[in-house]
Formats: sequence, C-alpha cells, structure tokens
Amino acid sequence: MPLKIIIVGAGIGGLSAATALRQAGHQVEVFEKSKFLSEVGAALTVAPNGVRILSSLGFSFENARSQPKSCFELRDGRSFEIISSVITAPAERTFGAPLYTMQRADLHEELFRIATSSFPGLQDISLHLGTKVCSVDPFAGTVQLEDGSFHIADIVIGADGLHSILKPAVLNMQPDVPVSTDLTAFRFQLPTDALSNDPDFRDLILKKGDGPSIMADVSDDTTLEHIVWYDCQNGEVQNFVGMIQNDLQPVDKDPLDSLLFKFDHFHPGLMRVISKAPTVTKWPLKTFRPLRHWSRGKLLLIGDAAHPMLPFSGQGANQAIEDAGALRILFDHLDSPDEIPAILSLFENLRRLRVSRIQTLSSMRIGKEGQIQEELQKYADYPVADVPKTFPERLAHDFSYDILEITRAKLREYKIDRKVKDTPSLGLHF
Repeated sequence: MPLKIIIVGAGIGGLSAATALRQAGHQVEVFEKSKFLSEVGAALTVAPNGVRILSSLGFSFENARSQPKSCFELRDGRSFEIISSVITAPAERTFGAPLYTMQRADLHEELFRIATSSFPGLQDISLHLGTKVCSVDPFAGTVQLEDGSFHIADIVIGADGLHSILKPAVLNMQPDVPVSTDLTAFRFQLPTDALSNDPDFRDLILKKGDGPSIMADVSDDTTLEHIVWYDCQNGEVQNFVGMIQNDLQPVDKDPLDSLLFKFDHFHPGLMRVISKAPTVTKWPLKTFRPLRHWSRGKLLLIGDAAHPMLPFSGQGANQAIEDAGALRILFDHLDSPDEIPAILSLFENLRRLRVSRIQTLSSMRIGKEGQIQEELQKYADYPVADVPKTFPERLAHDFSYDILEITRAKLREYKIDRKVKDTPSLGLHF
C-alpha cells in the first residue's frame, strides 16, 4: 500500500531515494533548505555498484555528459610508471556495470530531471526548496519547519548530509563527533582545450589510462599523500584532487603553491601541468566512526547523514545511491505499514557492515589496504569472512556488489521467515 514518505535533503542521496521510493509506488515529499538545487564539489567517480542502481532508475549518462572509463590505476608519482591497474573495459564483464566519471553538478541535474518527471501511474514528487526542517519526532513521524508548521509521514528519511539536523534524533541526542585528520584536500580543474598543445600534457596522456589515476610516493610507506587525476564531461575537463599532510605544508603559501611545494619530487611534467591550474580550493578532512544504528522509530538516515566518508575510495556518492537501491526493493514489496519497523531493521542489516567497511577503507589510500586489516575485520560479514587486502580486492569488493539482487534475496528470506512464523501449528496429536 502507498506510504507517505518525507525526505529531508535534495542532494544526490535525497533525490536518488526520492526517485526510488516514488517508483516503489509511494507518495514522496522532499524538503530542501537551500533555495537553489546545487552540489558542493567538482567531479566524482560513479562506480559500477552505483551505476547499476542509477540505470534502474532511468538515469541518462548521456545527459550527464559521461562516457565509460577503461581502467582504474595506481602510478608512481615520481616516475609516472604504472604500479597496479584494474582494467574496467568492458566493466560489465568484470563488475556487472560500467565505470563513469562526471561532474557532481551534471549527476545532480540528471537526478533532478528524473525525480521531477511525471510517469503514468506514479505520483509526482513534491519538492520544496528554501524549506528548512528544524526538528523531528522520530516516533510520531513528524517534522517541524522553520515557519513553525508540522508535517507528518509514515517514514522520515534524513538525507541532509554531513551536518545532519536529524542525526541527533537517531542517536538519542548523543553527539557524533568528527575525528580530525592531518590531511587537507585540494581540488582544481583544467579545460582540456587549454592543454591540447602542451607537450607535457600530451606526453602524460599517452601513458595515462582512460580512467582514475592515483599518483603516490610509493617509496614512503607511511605517507597517504597522493594526487588523483581523471577527465570528465566527455573529456572536456581534467579533474585533479591532491591530498597533503597539514603539518608538512607551509602555512604562508596559497593553495597552488602549497601543492607544488609538497609534490615537487613528483614527475616534473605532471607538476608543470598542475602549475597551470587557475584556481585551487582546499578543505581540511575529518572522519566519522561508523554508526551503530541508522534508524529510530520512523526515522532513517541515509547517505552522508549516516555514513560520511573521506575521498580515498571515491565511494561516498555511490554508497548513498546504493542506499536508494535497497530502499527501492524493500519498499516495493511492503504489504502493510505494520511492517515498517521490520523493513527498516532489514535495511540496516543489509547496509551497515558493508558501508562500515567502505567507510573505513575511505580513510586509507589505494594500495595501503593491508594497514587497516584489524579495523576492517570488525565489520566483516561474519568473524572469519575475507576483507579487502589489496588494491584489486578493494575494487572488487566495492564495484562488484549488486545491492539490488542482494536486497531481493534478503527480502525473500524475510518473507519466508515471516510466513513460517505466521503459519499456525497443525495441532497433530499422537
């Protein structure tokens, strides 16, 4: 039966969940505090585990100006020589779906298109911009807006990001304190046309694979510093992300100078290309420990509200999209509102350990998975289950996962168990 669902936040996770739940036949209302739909950040990787969900929602990668990528590689930052590479062309053969890179704004715009399009037999999503939610009652299923009005739903989903207003209600007002790292991320982009005649760029492009390339100082086993490089917008833009340890960068330098200073031992051609960056933005990185639970009463957290991640795995947006995929399957087969607590519990059981592993991996650079085995093992599916130990194992763990099929299987188990419990005893006597 159709449910009334309120989603707080219209970012990547919120719009993905709204579309998924609308397709499951429910009435969806979205409240977004911003007056304009926008996404913070530049480009991102949409991995096969996220692609298969977006495809099921009717997402157009052509509209999002993206083409499949053929590899994911780790390179020596000093020599630019390849160290390890996972071929992703065709990714469908290895991972079940393609790998894309794209601008966040393009991803978000296409999600907005499918969320606001009308489809026969489905109710339109009610989207309210410039509407701030101030509080929530997780047991009544009510949210209070800034104007003082109350809105009630069968389920409230918090997709309101890193600084979630709704998270304290799930944690029973216990603070979720971020842990500071000694890392700062630097982002910048360069138009490909501006580099087309640059000999350094042409030389590097001939060597570089068509996909995300991680350039790291592999001679130093202690550092997490690295530079990620991939193109987006059908090759029109070159996207870069650099990670720098704060205690080693001069405080009096601007972002680009800090980047060039820190990586001055990297391949000289690469550094000359980077030196052409017109604008560099930076932000300090903080991490959050995995939450023990994501729901309370009728309130559920998803995306960054439940599992914020560092950018080392490129899985933050993909995990929010996976959340939406699980919700699509679970709520497409809901027989009664009385099932909501059990379905929310099933959602958490499906998602928590996998996401906690990826959240833990997101704090460690590609190629250093062996250094966090003890921490990863805390979130293994069962005590002796394997966790990723290498770069290829990490990609296989992240990319090959099919949340749609796994959710269907878990839902079948749940339905069978419930049917067995509801079946009366035959009362045979001998």
